[in-house]
Amino acid sequence: MKTTAIVILNWNGKHWLEKFLPTVISNSQHADIYVIDNSSTDDSVAFLTSRFPQVTIIKNSKNSGFAGGYNEGLKHINADIYCLLNSDVEVTVNWLAPVLQVFNGDQNIAAVQPKILDHKRKNYFEFAGAAGGLIDNLGYPYCRGRVFESIEEDMGQYNDETEILWASGCCLFIRSSDFWEQNGFDERFFAHQEEIDLCWRLRNSGKKIFYTGHSTVYHVGGGTLNKQSPQKTYLNMRNNLSMLVKNLPYADLLWVLPARLVLDAFAGLYFAVKNGPDHLLAVLRAHLSFYGQIPGSLQLRGRDQMKKYYQERWLIFKHFLK
Repeated sequence: MKTTAIVILNWNGKHWLEKFLPTVISNSQHADIYVIDNSSTDDSVAFLTSRFPQVTIIKNSKNSGFAGGYNEGLKHINADIYCLLNSDVEVTVNWLAPVLQVFNGDQNIAAVQPKILDHKRKNYFEFAGAAGGLIDNLGYPYCRGRVFESIEEDMGQYNDETEILWASGCCLFIRSSDFWEQNGFDERFFAHQEEIDLCWRLRNSGKKIFYTGHSTVYHVGGGTLNKQSPQKTYLNMRNNLSMLVKNLPYADLLWVLPARLVLDAFAGLYFAVKNGPDHLLAVLRAHLSFYGQIPGSLQLRGRDQMKKYYQERWLIFKHFLK
């Protein structure tokens, strides 16, 4: 029987732990539960120690973001399957069994994501993952059930099990052996899209990423950075471009990257009008940081890249023109 570790990364999130950890414990009887504390400045650790003695606490010496925080904390956890779970996620009865069945069915499956619905509107999909992640030919991530800001109602249309390109980091089940074979997350990303990069690297190495609609969780979203944060704009744009340099076939990279640089200029103007000038500055900062990361990203390219990495072409044009 495979051992499973549910691992929650916490940074000043006592209120989320208080709200959602009891449900994780009550619905996860056959898994070990860990909280990696990313050097919180609130009283999260004292609260966990007094209220949840059955939870193992791992203390990181500094806040190194989602990527570095998990990389450091997971070194101290021995399990066959890691479930990386956001602190602002409500799990449901029998949420683990369908996911573990997917792993048992194929040893080549490296990661699995359940159905992710919106905790505030429980009959709608949630932005960060929905029914499994994909990417278009220009490298824009989207999900079954969510394309850019358009989110579908859950009508049972994704109650399936299918291969996807990436599984959401808000509830990511992954074999520990595959996680470490890829050296974990790229810590340069700090936060945002590091799970897409990791899943893409796994796919490039011949592994599979799967979604199952037979397991459901509810995600609040924006627990650390809300959608209107310029820092989120900065991290998403920089990390997405670095991810393309690492994972695209060179033949595609030679035309996708110039196209994206032009489109990002228009995106910056759009963000400035919609969310304020700080977001235009965030786009400029993202590009400057991305240029500095190019040599390292080229060094981190794997030996092989998927020739067909996308299912949709020109999604940004189709979506916004429609």
